[in-house]
Amino acid sequence: MQILLTVYYLVQLGPDQVPLIQDLEQIFMRSWRESHLSEIRQYQQPQPGLSQAHSALPGLPQSLTPSQLPWLAQLAASSCGEGVLVLGEKASVALGLVDTFTRLMEGRLAHTNYVVIICTVNGQETEACVVVTGKHQCRVLAEGMVSPSDGLREISQQLSTGMTQELTSFCTSLGSDGDLDVLLDGVAVECSGQLSPQFISQEATGESSPISRLTDEDTDRQADRAIDRPTDLPADRSTDRPADRSTDRPADRVKDRPTTRPTDRPADGPETPQDSCSEYHVAWREVRPIQLAVARKLLSHVCAIADSSTQNLDLGSFDRVHFLICVPPCEVSFQQTVLHLWNSGVLQQLGLDQECLSQKEAERYVVKMDREARARIDDLIQEAHRNVNTLYILVHDHAHWDIKSGPYGASDGDSEGGLVDSLLNCPQIRDATNILTLHVTSFPFTLQTQDTRISPYNEIHWPSAFNHDVDLYHEKTLYFGVSELLDSTHSGSGLPLLRYDSSFENMASALEDRFPKLHSVVIRTQVLVQHYCVALMAISGQPRSGGRSLHKHTSVETLEIVQSLLSPAQRCPAHHGHMVLLRIPSLALAGWAHQRLTRVRQRLGLGERFEVILGNPGQALSIGQSFTEHIKAWLKIHESDWAPRTYLELEALPCILILSGADPLGQSLPRSLKYCDLRVVSSYLQRTALEQELGLAAYLMRVETQGSQAHSHAPGPGSDLSESDRDKLSSTDNEEDEGSENTPKPPLPESSAVDPLHPGSAPSDPQHPVSPNTQCQPSKPTSSGSSSPLPPFPRPSCSWARGVNRPPSVLLPRGLYDIITTCDGSGLPRCTSFLPHLSVAWASSFRPMLSKMMTCTEQSLYYRQWTVPQPHHMDSNNRPAEGRTDNFHPRRLLLSGPPQVGKTGAYLQFLGILSRMLIRLMEVDIYDEEDIHYSGQLGSVQYHSACASWPTVDTLRSMPFDYTVHDAEYEDISSVYCPDHCPVAAGNPRRQEDVYLRRRTARIKLSKYAAYNTYHHCELCHQYMGFNPTYQMYESALHSFSFSHLSLGEEIQLYFIIPKSKQHHFSFSQTGGQLESLRLPLISDWNPDCIKSPIFTLTTGRHEHGLFNLFHAMDGANHLHILVIKEYEMAVYKKYWPNHIMLVLPTIFNGAGIGAAHFLIKELSYQNLGLERSRRVEAGGSAADVWPFIILSDDSCVMWNTVDLNSLSASGPVERNVSLKQVLQHMEACPDLTHYSLCGIKKWSSRPPGQGSGGEALHREPFSRGHLHDFLLLNVDLTRDVQYNQNRFTCDDVDFTLRAHSAGLLICRFNNFSVMKKQIAIGGYRTFIIKTKMTDVPTSVQPTQYVCAPDSKHPFLATPAQLLLEKYLQHTSQRLFPLSVHNYTQPLLSVDCYLNLGPEVTVCFVSSRPQSINISTTGLLFSGLLLCFCDAFITPGFLKKFQFLKGSTLCVISADRSSLRQTVVRLELEDEWRFRLSDEFQTANAKEDCPLFFLTGKHI
Repeated sequence: MQILLTVYYLVQLGPDQVPLIQDLEQIFMRSWRESHLSEIRQYQQPQPGLSQAHSALPGLPQSLTPSQLPWLAQLAASSCGEGVLVLGEKASVALGLVDTFTRLMEGRLAHTNYVVIICTVNGQETEACVVVTGKHQCRVLAEGMVSPSDGLREISQQLSTGMTQELTSFCTSLGSDGDLDVLLDGVAVECSGQLSPQFISQEATGESSPISRLTDEDTDRQADRAIDRPTDLPADRSTDRPADRSTDRPADRVKDRPTTRPTDRPADGPETPQDSCSEYHVAWREVRPIQLAVARKLLSHVCAIADSSTQNLDLGSFDRVHFLICVPPCEVSFQQTVLHLWNSGVLQQLGLDQECLSQKEAERYVVKMDREARARIDDLIQEAHRNVNTLYILVHDHAHWDIKSGPYGASDGDSEGGLVDSLLNCPQIRDATNILTLHVTSFPFTLQTQDTRISPYNEIHWPSAFNHDVDLYHEKTLYFGVSELLDSTHSGSGLPLLRYDSSFENMASALEDRFPKLHSVVIRTQVLVQHYCVALMAISGQPRSGGRSLHKHTSVETLEIVQSLLSPAQRCPAHHGHMVLLRIPSLALAGWAHQRLTRVRQRLGLGERFEVILGNPGQALSIGQSFTEHIKAWLKIHESDWAPRTYLELEALPCILILSGADPLGQSLPRSLKYCDLRVVSSYLQRTALEQELGLAAYLMRVETQGSQAHSHAPGPGSDLSESDRDKLSSTDNEEDEGSENTPKPPLPESSAVDPLHPGSAPSDPQHPVSPNTQCQPSKPTSSGSSSPLPPFPRPSCSWARGVNRPPSVLLPRGLYDIITTCDGSGLPRCTSFLPHLSVAWASSFRPMLSKMMTCTEQSLYYRQWTVPQPHHMDSNNRPAEGRTDNFHPRRLLLSGPPQVGKTGAYLQFLGILSRMLIRLMEVDIYDEEDIHYSGQLGSVQYHSACASWPTVDTLRSMPFDYTVHDAEYEDISSVYCPDHCPVAAGNPRRQEDVYLRRRTARIKLSKYAAYNTYHHCELCHQYMGFNPTYQMYESALHSFSFSHLSLGEEIQLYFIIPKSKQHHFSFSQTGGQLESLRLPLISDWNPDCIKSPIFTLTTGRHEHGLFNLFHAMDGANHLHILVIKEYEMAVYKKYWPNHIMLVLPTIFNGAGIGAAHFLIKELSYQNLGLERSRRVEAGGSAADVWPFIILSDDSCVMWNTVDLNSLSASGPVERNVSLKQVLQHMEACPDLTHYSLCGIKKWSSRPPGQGSGGEALHREPFSRGHLHDFLLLNVDLTRDVQYNQNRFTCDDVDFTLRAHSAGLLICRFNNFSVMKKQIAIGGYRTFIIKTKMTDVPTSVQPTQYVCAPDSKHPFLATPAQLLLEKYLQHTSQRLFPLSVHNYTQPLLSVDCYLNLGPEVTVCFVSSRPQSINISTTGLLFSGLLLCFCDAFITPGFLKKFQFLKGSTLCVISADRSSLRQTVVRLELEDEWRFRLSDEFQTANAKEDCPLFFLTGKHI
């Protein structure tokens, strides 16, 4: 069947068409698919009986006998005459070949293009062979079988051996119209007055062209240096005449032209103000929204790598970004990237502007991938090894250029082939954790194979218009790519933008038949240059140039191109014009074409009308000095030594650019490009090679609306050079009025159209028509003229301004045109099914076809499944390790997008926002709040020396206790009454919700002693965190610890999760391994690398964001850190912190507040202290020797500071960051520390120590007695009789401090130390959820609904009763205690308990315990009384000591109604207080939830 299909395919080919293996593969796949579908349908149909033969079923393919096959093939071939000949052989294929060659030598196959030999031998498989005999087909197939480098090497050999001399002579002959060189000589004589004497003398001396010499060297480099440098290039027919040799040396062109005085400036001289063009403008620095969007997508992928569980990138450990951009070895591309970089502002954002003061110095961040690149890459590797805190971004631009494997490149003798593999895939870069590689390409399928190094999750595709992604970014530009070019071929209005030149093709085909031994590229280049030379002579208008008689020796297309090159510059006052691109891959041919066109230009006297530029990848851009002066005047550049270095800077310069090189290397072209001449291109049978050539015509246009102004190309604020093309801003949508300058307008594609070659390209929007899309009038035979039916705006006089918003016209070879304009079965151009690159191969011939509906991601998955790298591909050795299905590099990204769409601008913006993000990662929001309620009550008494390191017990006891809470976090609570405190009048205080949402913060950079959350993954703390890949995941065991307490009423069982690496901190029983106690050091122990106090961190809801990584904060010191968590969060905390010890609270405490956690930690520690003392006594020591301190720390403590007394500034002492190790060791080394029950440090504030809010100097005491928060050193021995209230949700630390002080315990705050608290908006014990019993969803419940009358019908709340009570008292105290509102001198009396009654109420705390320390209340009238869970210490006699205002409010709180009444009776409250039945309330809890009850009364 495949033989017949092959014959059918050959028969339908035209006489000029060439068979393609891709077409045959699709035919075979379609046939195979259809046959299998037929079989499936057959077996799905009901079978009437087994006796029916398969042949009776319709649609089932019939098997052919060997004798039938040749007959059917001959029958199929008969329809094309002699084009296809089928020979049937019964012996062997060899005999058929002999017969074919005999016929060929006898001339019997002159009109036959293909001979199909079919050999059918009985008992053997049928064999077949196709012999191509057509001359055109043989030439194309033979040239396509060699690699591009071999083809260029063959061209160089033909040039060097003089094989092209006859062709050159033949081309210069114009038949009856004379000889081209003779006509040029005649024109040169007429124009001799326009030539400088130096130019004429150089021609007379016969100097050889320096371009020839330079081109030969480049040709050798391009041909892999396999042959010697050619000694000669094809010369004109008059080469032997010295006067015909041109010496237009680029550096000497300014001398070759006649010199003129400024006053005698010719029309083409430097621009003067009166000759300026108002329509000209160049936008250099515009950043388009879509580029910023892509940059953010890149950043998102980088963050995803950092956030993954593989721990391959730790963004938190980097404090700056450095980068190196690798580009192909092309000088223009190199300078173009440097220009983009210099204008993007990235160097300023990265802080490199001080090191890079000029554009020349910016070259250090861009490297050409040539021989010198190895030293630059080695320097980067060494620098990355030294600076582990710097993230290095290695940008591999134009990543599809060199994908050859390093060993293969070296074996081929190619000094540059395989260089990318040997440098960017080396182990040093692969294994460096601070180097991230970003590949940037327009053709990602060269890197998307089965063995690719890039994960599909690390691919970033340009936003796709297919999914309408582009519409999200409010783009003002329209990408005009291959899809739009193809649509222009079906528009039917004027000439399409994409077309071929039939006259050129006919002439080239005739010469190919005449010179069969010459490469077709040589012939086509000769014909192309000849057409341009003749067109220049015909349009120049010079006498004796031949005029219209020469038109028949060129083509209409070439005449139109030359006309558009010469005419516009004459009509614009500033001589703006268009660029014409000639794509000639061979460096030698390009050099010859440049020499030839330059010579013709000079002889025609057009030396100042347009420039001829040789685009050699290995050489810098060089143009004549007069043209440089033009550009400087247009761009308003005043530097005397400035010269254009990129093609972008040639905007509006009339010129012919001859772009050479085997492949385009990312050179961007200006908006003035009007024609893209690809008639010489021959390598288009691979998708990458074809799309690279078509990508030269890709264009960005400004989207115009009907209401837009005529001159809409004015730049917006802040702009940028996009990657491959500056934003093609428009000036008008009017067509040119000269017929010869009119260009075909691109058709408006459908809104759903998508570039089939680049799904990420943007289609045009029918609601926003682009300026070129106007209806065209019928075109003239020699032009594609058209005009707008509605010219609403004034027409610019500058032809460049009229055409700046129109994409260029593209001229293609006929073969390439037929390929891309023909669609396959899926509706895509045939070229999409081509092999992606010569270095990859299809995994199977039977593969599905690409679909027109595929997105970029789906195309990527398609190539990853169906392509494999060739042995010389750099990914061929990237085989997955055993047990793995892939071998993706974790720090490698791929950015893909259509050509000329703006990828360079996108990744440069990515570097900037990545740097800003790293700075933000190194910075955290720290609460920066000043002390509140400060009145300087200590006066001027200095109790301790300002430089004292530790307090003394006696001195500290002599200091007054500061009852006032100064922490701004507690701004919303009731102030504590103190006789010596004078409250500062303030406005309306903020509620708790406002305090939490509006607290002042400051951005502070993390120091090396910071505590981190789970997103920090530096190598130093991998083992500490338990994520080091060299270690097995830490195993942990669950151990129980039980103790009993009177207030609990039953035995409490806690659980410890102890990793095996931390078991040495505990003691276990010898029998059974039961947990006995937590090991404690001795008071006398001292180790400079050890912290003695166990650290307990209370946390909930912050398994990711809690700052539990103390490795850096402890500066490597050994310490015991225990996370105190709730039982329902055990699994998630264990997942994120596998190497941390965890204390799991009992299940009954899942809904408890922070008071319960504090209570259990303290009681556990006291029980453990007793066990350790017993163990110490058993060992023969003293029980008092055991260390009695623990540390209670908040989970948001991030950094610690100390006052540097040795460093003073104008505002006083200076604070500096220190490690937590230093803070704790200093406090633990305090003399007589065991006499202190509670020690702590102050909260950090940005205000310098000792300075007030108004800048005044304040009295600064190094130690003080007062409230402590967040970070405490607790003596569990001395505080054994003072407990945390296990029921409390808020202010439990204030309550505990007041009761500890009243018990006579010594409290000390180290004011020279401060703790910084990070703002964490997630989780924490301050997050309260109040919801009803009817739904689990939090609802909005007013505080007045937190309580209700007993036995009433009220919606119950699923919230702990204690929390409801605390929140109710906080928000309703103004109604509950009206006499206490803003009455500091007559506070509310609270006995044995501090509760927050809101900032409007002042609370006077007293203790009922014997020998307790209370403030003097003599003569003090109280405005209210609060009794909460009264115990036996509160008696009627105790209460009678206090005096109350008449009408004062009493509030008695109890656990149930019975105890509430008993309390009222026992304390004889009815004697002085009046109660009503309506004054009894309960919290809004159901009976099973144990509501709390309280009773209010009024003082009589």
